[in-house]
Amino acid sequence: MNRREYIVAAGVGLAGTVAGCSGQSETGNGGDGATDDSTESGTTAAESTATANTESTGSGYSVSMEPVGEVTFESAPEVWVANNGSWADMGIALGLDAPEGVWLPSRYHTQYYDEIPGVSVDGRSIQKLWGDSGVGKEQFYEIDADIHVMDPNFLQSRGSWEQSDIDEIESQIAPFFGNSIFSTGYEWHDYTYYTLYEAFEKLSQAFQRTTRFEAFQSLHEEFRASLDDIVPDSNPDRPEVAIMWAGGDEPTSFSPYLIEDGTSFKQWRDLHVRDAFAKTDVRDFHADRSKVDFETLLEIDPEYLLLRGQENKTRSEFEDSVVSFLESDRTGSELTAVQNGNVYRGGPLYQGPITNLVLTERVASQVYDVDRELFDRQRVADIVAGDL
Repeated sequence: MNRREYIVAAGVGLAGTVAGCSGQSETGNGGDGATDDSTESGTTAAESTATANTESTGSGYSVSMEPVGEVTFESAPEVWVANNGSWADMGIALGLDAPEGVWLPSRYHTQYYDEIPGVSVDGRSIQKLWGDSGVGKEQFYEIDADIHVMDPNFLQSRGSWEQSDIDEIESQIAPFFGNSIFSTGYEWHDYTYYTLYEAFEKLSQAFQRTTRFEAFQSLHEEFRASLDDIVPDSNPDRPEVAIMWAGGDEPTSFSPYLIEDGTSFKQWRDLHVRDAFAKTDVRDFHADRSKVDFETLLEIDPEYLLLRGQENKTRSEFEDSVVSFLESDRTGSELTAVQNGNVYRGGPLYQGPITNLVLTERVASQVYDVDRELFDRQRVADIVAGDL
């Protein structure tokens, strides 16, 4: 019997064994790796469960999420784990405590919360779930969570789990509830991809915190509208960027990321930058683990280089190491972006509603020279705190 009396609806469909992605550390190449809110002012139990994908089941409620299907909860989860910073950040936005564990805490960049008054997460307290041999089931028993916010298809591949392992954890501990939304580059992901806010809404339903979601959604819509004043009307006037993973301080080989519909690229889509790789034969890293070198980059010669794998560095640390190396390299120094000082940290692989606001504002300063705040930080803090 499930310790917390969660019920996973019968007939849940999960895809079979699939190709996953690397669980490397931040400096590697590439990478993939609460209480009931129903008592909030203006929030009722009926409001919490009245959305299209939430169905009341007497004393409990159910939420639908691909690929796990319909999941029924007896009460709102409290202890939880997440696969990455996308879902972890959604939880923080809902006013939850940090997840007990994530795949790789080094890729959950909690320093972005420094921008928001009163919001902080100690990443050191979050357990690392991903080890050299994948993920062990014993960690799930140790944490004993109420919900596992992660895509089980991803776990089956990289963690070398079987369907029987998924079934065991669901029956003995708690259900899985997640979708690998950060990239659409995986051939195995043949089910629905959710946008950031579609996924955020489903998580808010699972945790019965829909009022906070609705407040964030309203803030996000206003934020998106404000970006129209920043982006040039003419497409040729918009900056051309190359987004790549560049591990270490002296990178000479890069993993390219083509801008697509995954949540990992939301800030770039919202600011309508042009993808330097879009009209080339360069393939996305997620598709075939491709690499590009300086010679290839010289042929393309993008206006901006946005380098991932560098988020644990401050801007000055990044300039003193990676940028300094590129400027001193005989071939790298010939790149237009290097000569014009247009080499920046490229953001993380994973982002949620709070980090997306911070990162989009940072991108606007990088490629459009915007030097003002674009969203109300205190308003974000108030939503997180439930002061709506």
